[in-house]
Amino acid sequence: MWHGEYRHPRLVEVYDAECPWGWDDDFFMAVLAEHTAPRVLDLGCGTGRLAIAMAGAGHEVTGVDPAGSALDAARRKPGAARVRWVEGSASALPARAFDAAFLAGHVAQFFVDDQEWSELLRALRRSLVAEGRLIFDSRDPAARVWLQWNPEESRRIVVLADGGEVEAWTEVTAEGDGVVSLLHHYRFSDGEALTSRETLRFRTEEELRESLAEAGFRVDRVYGGWGREPVGLSGDGELIVIAIADS
Repeated sequence: MWHGEYRHPRLVEVYDAECPWGWDDDFFMAVLAEHTAPRVLDLGCGTGRLAIAMAGAGHEVTGVDPAGSALDAARRKPGAARVRWVEGSASALPARAFDAAFLAGHVAQFFVDDQEWSELLRALRRSLVAEGRLIFDSRDPAARVWLQWNPEESRRIVVLADGGEVEAWTEVTAEGDGVVSLLHHYRFSDGEALTSRETLRFRTEEELRESLAEAGFRVDRVYGGWGREPVGLSGDGELIVIAIADS
């Protein structure tokens, strides 16, 4: 199953258990507060952790995701009624409807093909007002984090909200030219075993800057870590981008 963590109800539970509020969420909320942004888009919102927090801070938030099971989980969370949830993709975004747009949780890496990535950026540019901000994170390929995605180093026990336990691990099935394919394994205490596949694109900072410029953005800042460290000087191994929609 592709992207089962967002599409299969049992794996959605695992995803929520593995992804509580973290440093990345604190960072995104702090960046959002830097400028007035009444209308916010969370594209690839998943189970809604960040979208609900942004709505709770007083923003008019639209959470968009193609995975219905993830959105079902989001709608059940406290505060979810403040968010407008949309099952869909960037192609359906209205023009000039948002002051800020977020692609959190490394969603940017799901757009593997360059044409697909370009179309996404252009759709986001159309959806933002002039001088609106696009904020997203992508793993720095120089950090080679996929070397840690093997059964030995990634094996873990995930404790679910109901107390159940899941054994989980990851393996790389293919790697080359900035593209890494993964197979995630999940073994539940009742004996059920599920797998989830994904392919991620690792773009360099230069590639990200070039693609943003071509889509009508100018880069404001790029950080290498959640503490706003320069690129390459953080153990986080991130490329966290803040870009501005050209007038």
